[in-house]
Amino acid sequence: MTMTRYSVLDELRWRGMLHEATDGAEAALVESRHSVYAGFDPTADSLHVGSLLPIMGLMHFQRAGHSPIALVGGGTGLIGDPSGKSDERALFSEDEARANADAMKGQLESFLDFGDVSNAAQMVNNLDWLGPARVLTFLRDVGKHFPVNVMLAKESVRRRLGEEGISFTEFSYMLLQSYDFLRLFEDLECHVQVGGSDQWGNITGGIELIRRVAGERAYGVVFPLLATSSGVKFGKTEAGAVWLDPGRTSPYRFFQYWLNTDDADVGRYLRLFTLLDPEEVEVLEAAAESSPHKRDAQQALAEDVTRRVHGETELERVRRASRALFGGEIAGLRPDEIQEIFAHVPSSLLPAERLGGDGVDLTALIAEVGLTTSRGEARRAVEQGGVYLNGERVDDVGSRVTANDALGGAFLVLRRGKKHYHLIQVAR
Repeated sequence: MTMTRYSVLDELRWRGMLHEATDGAEAALVESRHSVYAGFDPTADSLHVGSLLPIMGLMHFQRAGHSPIALVGGGTGLIGDPSGKSDERALFSEDEARANADAMKGQLESFLDFGDVSNAAQMVNNLDWLGPARVLTFLRDVGKHFPVNVMLAKESVRRRLGEEGISFTEFSYMLLQSYDFLRLFEDLECHVQVGGSDQWGNITGGIELIRRVAGERAYGVVFPLLATSSGVKFGKTEAGAVWLDPGRTSPYRFFQYWLNTDDADVGRYLRLFTLLDPEEVEVLEAAAESSPHKRDAQQALAEDVTRRVHGETELERVRRASRALFGGEIAGLRPDEIQEIFAHVPSSLLPAERLGGDGVDLTALIAEVGLTTSRGEARRAVEQGGVYLNGERVDDVGSRVTANDALGGAFLVLRRGKKHYHLIQVAR
């Protein structure tokens, strides 16, 4: 089917997503619709933000009329890709691989349209064809097309040979991924593979295998490997990877990750991880330069990505939670949200029995936890309207705190002035 003369690679270029493409790829993508696949590693039951670049890449291809294929490497994941790795990967079972693959489907549906459209996305698992493959047949039909000297020349292999060495298991990965491309070419007429730039050798291996076996052309497009402006690997924090699964990384933490983007990176991330058009991005970049303290660009980035991954309802909860830290309403928050939002403020434990009956004098409690130096100072702070319990201003110097005030029966949030917080956890 003939398409308009629109190049999806032009979209990738201005977004900074195009690292390299094989000869003829752009013309082929302009002239007709293609199935385009990217591989995802099922070594965990969730994708992480490091997976977002190929996901967004597939999303742009689908928006341009092409059909995305998300290949979950349930088979190759059992082996391990040496690309970008310095150590041998720990192996896991087929059941684990399939369970992890199933968990990823819902996450991909936030980005790709798997519905009733002409270029609907598909998800496949290479364990379906690699699992039953016979060794002798595979070596005869696939292995014979891969000269060992060519494989040794691949950068990902050469680096490992110069370090800890590489097992034959991982050395064979190139054959398996190339065979994936051939199978998708044969079964789904897939002519294009995309991935990170560290996958270039594997992708070109598949292109050559298709040429040798089928006598047809195939193409590859690779995205850049990302790091922050300070050189830190993208998606890594002190707490580890940032996951798309809310059970691994809460929506609040996910939002905060993007909100804390450095000014030097925010324009690039707006291009890479949102669908904002050039004019919108330029306005936000200008705002980041003229009024960096407002963090408008970071707010737009965090909201866009969080909305796509977690939905509008969770985004609104995150907004409310973020406002709570700056004097907004606290009463509607769940205990786990309170604990997370106020994780970095001073905190203490309070035995639940102290809140029984008439409870404890608020001014005494304020002084006890160190928000003031004395009860007298605490009383003056209340009289001046500067003391808050669970986000509500306290007007009565005789106020007492009881079990009914504990949010979710678990927390009390004290604040003096605009910025001085103390979180009390009720110990039972």
